[in-house]
Amino acid sequence: MRSKGMKWQGMAAIGLVLVMGLADVALAAEKIVIGGMYPMTGRGGRYGMDSVAAAEIAAEEINAKGGVNGRMIDLIFTDDKSNTSYGVKVANRYIKEDKVNFLMGVVSSAVGLAVTEVSKENKVIFVGTDHASTALTMEKFQPYYFRVSNNTYQSAAAAALYAKDKKEWKKYYVIGPDYEYGHRTWEDFWMLLGKKRKDVKMVGQAWPKLYEPDYTPYITAILNAKPDVLVTTFWGGDTVAFIKQALPYKLFDKMKMFNYDGGGNYEVLEALPKTLPKGLVLSARHHNNWPDTKENKEYVKKFKAKTGRYPSYAAEGAYAGVYFIAEGVRQAGTAEDADKLVAVMEKMKFRLPEDPPGFTSYMRPIDHQVVQMQAIGETVPNKSFPPATMMLGNWKIYKAEDIIPSEEEILAARKAAKK
Repeated sequence: MRSKGMKWQGMAAIGLVLVMGLADVALAAEKIVIGGMYPMTGRGGRYGMDSVAAAEIAAEEINAKGGVNGRMIDLIFTDDKSNTSYGVKVANRYIKEDKVNFLMGVVSSAVGLAVTEVSKENKVIFVGTDHASTALTMEKFQPYYFRVSNNTYQSAAAAALYAKDKKEWKKYYVIGPDYEYGHRTWEDFWMLLGKKRKDVKMVGQAWPKLYEPDYTPYITAILNAKPDVLVTTFWGGDTVAFIKQALPYKLFDKMKMFNYDGGGNYEVLEALPKTLPKGLVLSARHHNNWPDTKENKEYVKKFKAKTGRYPSYAAEGAYAGVYFIAEGVRQAGTAEDADKLVAVMEKMKFRLPEDPPGFTSYMRPIDHQVVQMQAIGETVPNKSFPPATMMLGNWKIYKAEDIIPSEEEILAARKAAKK
Protein backbone atom coordinates (compact mmCIF):
# COMPACT_ATOMS: atom_id res chain seq x y z
CA MET A 1 0.00 0.00 0.00
CA ARG A 2 1.17 3.55 -0.67
CA SER A 3 0.44 6.60 1.39
CA LYS A 4 -1.13 9.79 0.07
CA GLY A 5 1.14 11.90 -2.12
CA MET A 6 3.95 9.38 -2.59
CA LYS A 7 5.54 9.47 -6.01
CA TRP A 8 5.08 6.50 -8.25
CA GLN A 9 8.39 4.88 -7.63
CA GLY A 10 9.58 2.27 -10.03
CA MET A 11 8.48 4.05 -13.25
CA ALA A 12 12.07 4.75 -14.24
CA ALA A 13 12.98 1.12 -13.77
CA ILE A 14 10.00 -0.04 -15.81
CA GLY A 15 10.93 2.33 -18.62
CA LEU A 16 14.42 0.90 -18.68
CA VAL A 17 13.07 -2.63 -18.97
CA LEU A 18 10.85 -1.58 -21.86
CA VAL A 19 13.88 -0.12 -23.63
CA MET A 20 15.53 -3.47 -23.18
CA GLY A 21 12.65 -5.08 -25.05
CA LEU A 22 11.17 -6.92 -22.07
CA ALA A 23 7.72 -5.35 -22.30
CA ASP A 24 5.84 -8.25 -20.78
CA VAL A 25 8.07 -8.31 -17.71
CA ALA A 26 7.60 -4.56 -17.23
CA LEU A 27 3.81 -4.76 -17.47
CA ALA A 28 3.71 -7.53 -14.90
CA ALA A 29 5.76 -5.42 -12.50
CA GLU A 30 3.54 -2.34 -12.87
CA LYS A 31 0.97 -1.79 -10.17
CA ILE A 32 -2.76 -1.14 -10.54
CA VAL A 33 -3.17 2.18 -8.74
CA ILE A 34 -6.51 3.10 -7.13
CA GLY A 35 -7.06 6.61 -5.75
CA GLY A 36 -9.55 6.45 -2.87
CA MET A 37 -11.41 9.45 -1.43
CA TYR A 38 -13.28 9.21 1.88
CA PRO A 39 -14.05 11.49 4.84
CA MET A 40 -11.77 10.59 7.76
CA THR A 41 -12.96 13.02 10.40
CA GLY A 42 -16.22 14.41 11.83
CA ARG A 43 -19.59 12.65 11.71
CA GLY A 44 -18.69 10.94 8.40
CA GLY A 45 -15.28 9.82 9.62
CA ARG A 46 -16.33 6.32 10.63
CA TYR A 47 -17.52 5.65 7.09
CA GLY A 48 -14.15 6.67 5.72
CA MET A 49 -12.01 4.78 8.21
CA ASP A 50 -14.03 1.60 7.72
CA SER A 51 -13.89 1.96 3.93
CA VAL A 52 -10.10 2.26 4.01
CA ALA A 53 -9.74 -0.81 6.23
CA ALA A 54 -12.03 -2.94 4.05
CA ALA A 55 -10.34 -1.83 0.82
CA GLU A 56 -7.00 -2.80 2.33
CA ILE A 57 -8.38 -6.24 3.26
CA ALA A 58 -9.52 -6.79 -0.33
CA ALA A 59 -6.18 -5.65 -1.77
CA GLU A 60 -4.27 -7.87 0.67
CA GLU A 61 -6.39 -10.88 -0.32
CA ILE A 62 -5.88 -10.24 -4.04
CA ASN A 63 -2.16 -9.49 -3.77
CA ALA A 64 -1.57 -12.57 -1.60
CA LYS A 65 -2.83 -14.67 -4.51
CA GLY A 66 -0.40 -13.07 -6.97
CA GLY A 67 -2.34 -9.92 -7.83
CA VAL A 68 -4.26 -9.41 -11.07
CA ASN A 69 -2.56 -10.88 -14.13
CA GLY A 70 0.68 -10.59 -12.14
CA ARG A 71 0.10 -6.95 -11.18
CA MET A 72 -0.32 -5.85 -7.54
CA ILE A 73 -3.15 -3.61 -6.28
CA ASP A 74 -1.82 -0.31 -4.89
CA LEU A 75 -4.13 1.95 -2.86
CA ILE A 76 -3.85 5.67 -2.14
CA PHE A 77 -6.27 7.38 0.24
CA THR A 78 -7.08 11.02 0.94
CA ASP A 79 -9.58 12.64 3.32
CA ASP A 80 -12.03 14.40 0.98
CA LYS A 81 -13.55 16.19 3.99
CA SER A 82 -17.02 15.66 2.40
CA ASN A 83 -16.20 18.89 0.56
CA THR A 84 -17.15 19.17 -3.11
CA SER A 85 -14.43 21.54 -4.30
CA TYR A 86 -11.75 19.73 -2.32
CA GLY A 87 -12.89 16.37 -3.69
CA VAL A 88 -12.53 17.68 -7.23
CA LYS A 89 -9.05 18.96 -6.39
CA VAL A 90 -8.01 15.56 -5.02
CA ALA A 91 -9.42 13.68 -8.03
CA ASN A 92 -7.52 15.91 -10.44
CA ARG A 93 -4.32 15.48 -8.45
CA TYR A 94 -4.73 11.72 -8.44
CA ILE A 95 -5.09 11.68 -12.23
CA LYS A 96 -2.43 14.22 -13.19
CA GLU A 97 0.24 13.69 -10.53
CA ASP A 98 -0.25 10.22 -9.07
CA LYS A 99 -1.29 8.70 -12.43
CA VAL A 100 -3.95 6.49 -10.87
CA ASN A 101 -5.71 3.90 -13.02
CA PHE A 102 -9.01 4.27 -11.13
CA LEU A 103 -10.82 6.70 -8.83
CA MET A 104 -12.83 5.09 -6.02
CA GLY A 105 -14.95 5.97 -3.01
CA VAL A 106 -16.75 9.14 -1.88
CA VAL A 107 -19.45 9.09 0.81
CA SER A 108 -21.20 12.38 0.01
CA SER A 109 -23.44 12.32 -3.06
CA ALA A 110 -22.66 16.00 -3.65
CA VAL A 111 -18.95 15.14 -3.86
CA GLY A 112 -19.76 12.12 -6.03
CA LEU A 113 -21.66 14.30 -8.52
CA ALA A 114 -18.66 16.61 -8.77
CA VAL A 115 -16.03 13.86 -9.06
CA THR A 116 -17.96 12.06 -11.80
CA GLU A 117 -17.43 15.15 -13.98
CA VAL A 118 -13.66 14.84 -13.43
CA SER A 119 -13.89 11.16 -14.36
CA LYS A 120 -15.81 11.97 -17.53
CA GLU A 121 -13.46 14.76 -18.61
CA ASN A 122 -10.33 12.63 -18.14
CA LYS A 123 -11.84 9.26 -19.16
CA VAL A 124 -10.67 7.67 -15.90
CA ILE A 125 -13.07 5.12 -14.41
CA PHE A 126 -14.68 6.21 -11.11
CA VAL A 127 -16.07 3.39 -8.95
CA GLY A 128 -18.62 4.67 -6.43
CA THR A 129 -18.61 2.60 -3.25
CA ASP A 130 -20.98 4.44 -0.93
CA HIS A 131 -22.70 7.66 -2.11
CA ALA A 132 -26.21 6.80 -3.23
CA SER A 133 -27.94 9.56 -5.20
CA THR A 134 -29.75 8.01 -8.16
CA ALA A 135 -28.78 11.01 -10.27
CA LEU A 136 -25.30 9.57 -10.83
CA THR A 137 -26.65 6.54 -12.64
CA MET A 138 -29.73 8.17 -14.16
CA GLU A 139 -29.81 11.86 -15.15
CA LYS A 140 -26.07 12.50 -14.68
CA PHE A 141 -24.88 9.16 -16.03
CA GLN A 142 -21.56 9.09 -17.86
CA PRO A 143 -19.89 5.92 -19.21
CA TYR A 144 -16.79 5.98 -16.99
CA TYR A 145 -18.82 5.83 -13.77
CA PHE A 146 -19.85 2.59 -11.97
CA ARG A 147 -21.49 2.08 -8.55
CA VAL A 148 -21.09 -1.11 -6.51
CA SER A 149 -23.58 -0.33 -3.71
CA ASN A 150 -27.33 0.32 -3.79
CA ASN A 151 -28.57 3.73 -4.91
CA THR A 152 -31.42 5.69 -3.36
CA TYR A 153 -33.92 4.34 -5.90
CA GLN A 154 -33.23 0.72 -4.92
CA SER A 155 -33.50 1.45 -1.20
CA ALA A 156 -36.61 3.57 -1.77
CA ALA A 157 -38.24 0.91 -3.94
CA ALA A 158 -37.74 -1.71 -1.23
CA ALA A 159 -39.07 0.78 1.32
CA ALA A 160 -42.15 1.48 -0.80
CA LEU A 161 -42.90 -2.24 -0.96
CA TYR A 162 -42.50 -2.43 2.83
CA ALA A 163 -44.71 0.62 3.46
CA LYS A 164 -47.36 -0.58 0.99
CA ASP A 165 -48.32 -3.30 3.44
CA LYS A 166 -48.33 -1.04 6.51
CA LYS A 167 -51.95 0.05 6.21
CA GLU A 168 -51.76 1.92 9.53
CA TRP A 169 -49.01 4.19 8.12
CA LYS A 170 -51.06 6.99 6.54
CA LYS A 171 -49.56 10.25 7.83
CA TYR A 172 -45.88 10.75 6.94
CA TYR A 173 -43.35 13.31 8.14
CA VAL A 174 -39.84 13.47 6.64
CA ILE A 175 -36.65 14.94 8.07
CA GLY A 176 -33.24 14.68 6.45
CA PRO A 177 -30.08 16.57 5.62
CA ASP A 178 -30.53 19.46 3.22
CA TYR A 179 -28.45 18.32 0.27
CA GLU A 180 -28.69 16.00 -2.74
CA TYR A 181 -28.73 12.67 -0.87
CA GLY A 182 -31.23 13.71 1.81
CA HIS A 183 -33.78 15.01 -0.67
CA ARG A 184 -33.32 12.30 -3.33
CA THR A 185 -33.72 9.47 -0.82
CA TRP A 186 -37.11 10.87 0.17
CA GLU A 187 -38.25 11.90 -3.33
CA ASP A 188 -37.62 8.44 -4.77
CA PHE A 189 -39.57 6.81 -1.91
CA TRP A 190 -42.52 9.19 -1.95
CA MET A 191 -42.88 8.92 -5.73
CA LEU A 192 -42.82 5.11 -5.62
CA LEU A 193 -45.15 4.83 -2.60
CA GLY A 194 -47.56 7.19 -4.32
CA LYS A 195 -47.93 4.66 -7.14
CA LYS A 196 -48.96 1.98 -4.63
CA ARG A 197 -51.00 3.88 -2.03
CA LYS A 198 -53.52 6.68 -2.58
CA ASP A 199 -54.47 6.99 1.09
CA VAL A 200 -51.16 8.43 2.36
CA LYS A 201 -50.29 12.08 2.91
CA MET A 202 -47.32 14.12 4.06
CA VAL A 203 -48.03 16.16 7.20
CA GLY A 204 -44.67 17.91 7.42
CA GLN A 205 -41.06 18.06 6.32
CA ALA A 206 -37.82 19.49 7.68
CA TRP A 207 -34.39 19.82 6.07
CA PRO A 208 -31.71 20.79 8.59
CA LYS A 209 -28.16 21.23 7.36
CA LEU A 210 -25.81 18.25 7.13
CA TYR A 211 -24.11 17.68 10.53
CA GLU A 212 -26.72 19.87 12.31
CA PRO A 213 -25.77 20.08 16.02
CA ASP A 214 -29.23 20.83 17.47
CA TYR A 215 -32.38 19.00 16.30
CA THR A 216 -34.56 20.17 19.19
CA PRO A 217 -36.73 22.65 17.20
CA TYR A 218 -37.33 20.02 14.54
CA ILE A 219 -38.28 17.36 17.09
CA THR A 220 -40.87 19.70 18.62
CA ALA A 221 -42.38 20.37 15.18
CA ILE A 222 -42.55 16.64 14.42
CA LEU A 223 -44.36 15.90 17.68
CA ASN A 224 -46.87 18.67 17.00
CA ALA A 225 -47.63 17.26 13.53
CA LYS A 226 -48.48 13.83 15.02
CA PRO A 227 -47.49 11.62 12.05
CA ASP A 228 -47.99 7.85 12.03
CA VAL A 229 -44.47 7.37 10.73
CA LEU A 230 -41.36 9.52 10.67
CA VAL A 231 -39.10 8.95 7.66
CA THR A 232 -35.55 10.08 8.26
CA THR A 233 -32.87 10.24 5.57
CA PHE A 234 -30.02 10.90 7.98
CA TRP A 235 -26.86 8.80 7.84
CA GLY A 236 -23.87 8.25 10.10
CA GLY A 237 -23.42 10.52 13.10
CA ASP A 238 -26.48 12.56 12.15
CA THR A 239 -28.68 9.50 12.75
CA VAL A 240 -27.07 8.92 16.14
CA ALA A 241 -27.38 12.58 17.14
CA PHE A 242 -31.03 12.76 16.11
CA ILE A 243 -32.00 9.61 18.02
CA LYS A 244 -30.12 10.76 21.15
CA GLN A 245 -31.85 14.13 21.09
CA ALA A 246 -35.30 12.66 20.38
CA LEU A 247 -35.19 10.08 23.19
CA PRO A 248 -35.98 12.53 26.08
CA TYR A 249 -39.11 13.56 24.18
CA LYS A 250 -40.26 9.90 23.92
CA LEU A 251 -40.69 10.49 20.18
CA PHE A 252 -40.27 6.80 19.37
CA ASP A 253 -43.17 5.87 21.69
CA LYS A 254 -45.48 8.08 19.64
CA MET A 255 -44.65 7.11 16.05
CA LYS A 256 -42.65 4.65 13.97
CA MET A 257 -39.22 5.70 12.73
CA PHE A 258 -38.38 4.50 9.21
CA ASN A 259 -34.91 4.92 7.72
CA TYR A 260 -34.55 2.51 4.80
CA ASP A 261 -31.11 3.40 3.43
CA GLY A 262 -28.52 4.28 6.08
CA GLY A 263 -30.37 4.11 9.39
CA GLY A 264 -29.53 0.47 10.07
CA ASN A 265 -25.80 1.04 9.85
CA TYR A 266 -23.84 -0.79 12.57
CA GLU A 267 -22.35 2.57 13.61
CA VAL A 268 -25.83 3.54 14.86
CA LEU A 269 -26.44 0.21 16.61
CA GLU A 270 -23.13 0.31 18.50
CA ALA A 271 -23.38 3.98 19.45
CA LEU A 272 -26.55 3.49 21.51
CA PRO A 273 -26.04 0.18 23.36
CA LYS A 274 -28.26 1.11 26.31
CA THR A 275 -30.84 3.43 24.77
CA LEU A 276 -31.60 2.37 21.18
CA PRO A 277 -35.37 1.73 21.05
CA LYS A 278 -36.81 -1.60 19.98
CA GLY A 279 -38.95 -1.66 16.84
CA LEU A 280 -37.27 1.02 14.70
CA VAL A 281 -37.65 0.04 11.03
CA LEU A 282 -34.25 0.37 9.41
CA SER A 283 -31.97 -0.85 6.67
CA ALA A 284 -28.47 -0.32 5.30
CA ARG A 285 -26.41 -1.43 2.31
CA HIS A 286 -24.74 -4.23 4.26
CA HIS A 287 -25.61 -6.03 7.49
CA ASN A 288 -23.23 -7.90 9.78
CA ASN A 289 -25.94 -10.48 10.58
CA TRP A 290 -27.57 -10.85 7.15
CA PRO A 291 -27.27 -12.90 5.04
CA ASP A 292 -26.21 -15.74 7.32
CA THR A 293 -23.62 -17.10 4.88
CA LYS A 294 -20.04 -18.29 5.16
CA GLU A 295 -18.85 -15.42 2.92
CA ASN A 296 -20.48 -12.73 5.05
CA LYS A 297 -19.28 -14.25 8.32
CA GLU A 298 -15.69 -14.49 7.04
CA TYR A 299 -15.75 -10.91 5.78
CA VAL A 300 -17.04 -9.58 9.13
CA LYS A 301 -14.53 -11.74 11.04
CA LYS A 302 -11.58 -10.46 8.98
CA PHE A 303 -12.65 -6.86 9.46
CA LYS A 304 -12.98 -7.35 13.23
CA ALA A 305 -9.56 -8.98 13.36
CA LYS A 306 -7.94 -6.10 11.46
CA THR A 307 -9.60 -3.17 13.24
CA GLY A 308 -10.90 -4.48 16.56
CA ARG A 309 -14.46 -3.38 15.69
CA TYR A 310 -17.34 -4.57 13.56
CA PRO A 311 -17.76 -2.92 10.15
CA SER A 312 -20.21 -0.21 9.23
CA TYR A 313 -22.01 -0.79 5.92
CA ALA A 314 -19.71 1.59 4.03
CA ALA A 315 -16.85 -0.86 4.49
CA GLU A 316 -18.39 -3.55 2.33
CA GLY A 317 -18.84 -1.05 -0.50
CA ALA A 318 -15.10 -0.33 -0.54
CA TYR A 319 -14.32 -4.05 -0.30
CA ALA A 320 -16.62 -4.60 -3.30
CA GLY A 321 -15.02 -1.73 -5.18
CA VAL A 322 -11.52 -3.21 -5.06
CA TYR A 323 -12.77 -6.64 -6.13
CA PHE A 324 -14.85 -5.09 -8.93
CA ILE A 325 -11.81 -3.27 -10.28
CA ALA A 326 -9.58 -6.33 -9.96
CA GLU A 327 -12.03 -8.56 -11.81
CA GLY A 328 -12.50 -5.93 -14.51
CA VAL A 329 -8.75 -5.69 -15.09
CA ARG A 330 -8.44 -9.47 -15.10
CA GLN A 331 -11.13 -9.90 -17.72
CA ALA A 332 -10.12 -6.89 -19.85
CA GLY A 333 -6.40 -7.70 -19.63
CA THR A 334 -5.59 -4.03 -19.06
CA ALA A 335 -5.81 -1.30 -16.43
CA GLU A 336 -4.98 1.46 -18.91
CA ASP A 337 -7.58 1.11 -21.69
CA ALA A 338 -10.67 2.67 -20.09
CA ASP A 339 -12.99 1.95 -23.00
CA LYS A 340 -12.01 -1.71 -23.06
CA LEU A 341 -12.55 -1.87 -19.29
CA VAL A 342 -16.00 -0.26 -19.57
CA ALA A 343 -17.06 -2.82 -22.18
CA VAL A 344 -16.16 -5.63 -19.77
CA MET A 345 -17.20 -4.10 -16.43
CA GLU A 346 -20.71 -3.10 -17.49
CA LYS A 347 -21.60 -6.77 -17.99
CA MET A 348 -19.81 -8.27 -14.99
CA LYS A 349 -21.18 -10.52 -12.27
CA PHE A 350 -19.31 -10.56 -8.96
CA ARG A 351 -20.26 -12.30 -5.74
CA LEU A 352 -20.13 -10.19 -2.56
CA PRO A 353 -20.53 -10.82 1.20
CA GLU A 354 -24.02 -9.29 1.08
CA ASP A 355 -25.27 -11.71 -1.57
CA PRO A 356 -27.68 -14.31 -0.13
CA PRO A 357 -27.59 -17.93 -1.33
CA GLY A 358 -28.67 -18.28 -4.96
CA PHE A 359 -27.98 -14.67 -5.92
CA THR A 360 -24.88 -12.93 -7.35
CA SER A 361 -24.59 -9.16 -7.72
CA TYR A 362 -24.29 -7.89 -11.28
CA MET A 363 -23.82 -4.66 -13.21
CA ARG A 364 -26.40 -3.25 -15.65
CA PRO A 365 -25.04 -1.80 -18.91
CA ILE A 366 -27.67 0.92 -19.14
CA ASP A 367 -26.81 2.68 -15.89
CA HIS A 368 -23.65 1.00 -14.53
CA GLN A 369 -25.56 0.44 -11.27
CA VAL A 370 -25.01 -2.79 -9.36
CA VAL A 371 -28.16 -4.87 -8.95
CA GLN A 372 -28.55 -6.35 -5.46
CA MET A 373 -31.17 -7.67 -3.06
CA GLN A 374 -32.36 -5.51 -0.18
CA ALA A 375 -33.26 -6.43 3.41
CA ILE A 376 -35.28 -4.23 5.78
CA GLY A 377 -35.54 -5.12 9.46
CA GLU A 378 -36.55 -3.95 12.92
CA THR A 379 -34.32 -3.33 15.90
CA VAL A 380 -34.49 -6.41 18.14
CA PRO A 381 -32.40 -7.50 21.16
CA ASN A 382 -29.19 -9.20 19.98
CA LYS A 383 -25.83 -9.15 21.81
CA SER A 384 -23.85 -11.11 19.21
CA PHE A 385 -22.02 -8.02 17.91
CA PRO A 386 -20.97 -6.02 21.02
CA PRO A 387 -21.06 -3.29 22.09
CA ALA A 388 -24.41 -3.23 20.25
CA THR A 389 -27.26 -4.80 22.19
CA MET A 390 -29.77 -4.33 19.38
CA MET A 391 -29.38 -5.61 15.83
CA LEU A 392 -31.83 -5.76 12.96
CA GLY A 393 -34.13 -8.77 12.71
CA ASN A 394 -37.65 -9.73 11.59
CA TRP A 395 -36.32 -9.27 8.07
CA LYS A 396 -38.31 -8.49 4.96
CA ILE A 397 -36.29 -9.42 1.86
CA TYR A 398 -36.84 -7.83 -1.56
CA LYS A 399 -35.75 -9.30 -4.88
CA ALA A 400 -33.14 -7.35 -6.81
CA GLU A 401 -35.16 -7.14 -10.01
CA ASP A 402 -38.21 -5.79 -8.13
CA ILE A 403 -36.39 -2.68 -6.86
CA ILE A 404 -34.64 -1.29 -9.94
CA PRO A 405 -35.99 1.27 -12.41
CA SER A 406 -36.89 -0.07 -15.83
CA GLU A 407 -34.78 0.89 -18.82
CA GLU A 408 -37.72 2.96 -20.07
CA GLU A 409 -37.79 4.93 -16.80
CA ILE A 410 -34.06 5.60 -17.03
CA LEU A 411 -34.21 6.81 -20.63
CA ALA A 412 -37.23 9.01 -19.86
CA ALA A 413 -35.44 10.60 -16.89
CA ARG A 414 -32.38 11.35 -19.00
CA LYS A 415 -34.51 12.83 -21.75
CA ALA A 416 -36.37 15.03 -19.28
CA ALA A 417 -33.10 16.22 -17.71
CA LYS A 418 -31.89 17.51 -21.09
CA LYS A 419 -34.90 19.80 -21.56
